[in-house]
Amino acid sequence: MKASTQRTLPQGWQWKKFGDCAQFINGRAYSQHELLDSGTPVLRIQNLNGGDRWYYSNLNLPEDKYCEAGDLLYAWSASFGPYRFSGPKSIFHYHIWRVIPGAEFDKDFTFHLLEEITAEVKSAAHGVAMLHMTKGGIEAWPIPLPPLAEQRRIAEVLDRAEALRAKRRAALAELDSLTQSLFLDLFGDPRANERQWPIYRIESFISDMRGGAALEPDDFVDSGFPILHKGAIKANGVIGIDAKKKTFATHVYAAACPKNIVNREFVAVTLRDLVPAGPSIGFTADLRNGPFDEYLLAQGAYGFRINKAMVLPEYLVHLSNNENFRHVLRQNAVGSTQIHIRTPVYLAIRLPLPPIALQQEFARRVGAVEKLKQAQRAALAEQDALFATLQHRAFRRSESRL
Repeated sequence: MKASTQRTLPQGWQWKKFGDCAQFINGRAYSQHELLDSGTPVLRIQNLNGGDRWYYSNLNLPEDKYCEAGDLLYAWSASFGPYRFSGPKSIFHYHIWRVIPGAEFDKDFTFHLLEEITAEVKSAAHGVAMLHMTKGGIEAWPIPLPPLAEQRRIAEVLDRAEALRAKRRAALAELDSLTQSLFLDLFGDPRANERQWPIYRIESFISDMRGGAALEPDDFVDSGFPILHKGAIKANGVIGIDAKKKTFATHVYAAACPKNIVNREFVAVTLRDLVPAGPSIGFTADLRNGPFDEYLLAQGAYGFRINKAMVLPEYLVHLSNNENFRHVLRQNAVGSTQIHIRTPVYLAIRLPLPPIALQQEFARRVGAVEKLKQAQRAALAEQDALFATLQHRAFRRSESRL
């Protein structure tokens, strides 16, 4: 990726190459036989992003291959970006660098500078399937370096803004937990079905099931007909399509794929995942709550209509996104590097269906919680915009101060 063009800096600032001010230490790649069930944790990008599946190693490595709490890390492949590590002493994987700022570099300022560089790279490379940063590229990146006191002031402002965003995200997570608590209170554990609700195959209450089109990378464009891909169906039932990225097809392409188009009358589910653990298998969303009226399904995403006399979308979405239920789905998945659930297998899965009146009561309560979530999302969007503005002023328009 090409670094940003140099700009005029305020007095006391200077241009430096990142590699002249910080060390970027490579992690180590591992063979499968070196990954054990016990020993020193092996930190992978999945773990940085909240994944709780850890590998371990008993290898005795040079000290620079370990990271500890407080270290600044950078994931340079796939979902790349900087992280402040808070876990136990670990071996960090090949796809992660440990970043050691020099004496002229404040660590917190370095973190935010890496965030800004990451945003710049992602913006310049939108639509690219797999993003990464090279070690030579980041070391050669020209950076605007203010005096240490100014670095600390900028980092403090951005940290305070980020703390507000974190509290808002935590509030949203609590509301998600509240919805799951409401579900369990009314219906009990869906796997145990201790309340003996009638059991039905999925095929008994859905119709008009549609699969995804086999899109090629060149079929994705900046604007047009929105594409619903498997990654856009989130764990909380939200549709997450980024209108700033190439997540659209041309209207001409969409018109040629009528059997792959769904609208707000449909429920969507992802039945395919590239990750062996299958973290998104079974994520389900009610398209009434999506940002668009129609979508072109991509491979791995499916849409179907449901018989609302038997099951309401609110119940089905929260049942499907319940971790206990999704465990059952993963048990029915096949494949190695790319796992999926075959359509006949999915349709044969049996679900408990409580009385429709009880589902309606759940939908009423979910609606009240959703109003609170909408207010929190709006506030978070404002805070995100504020944070982006602060970053812009600190790094992109360095001549203006925070």
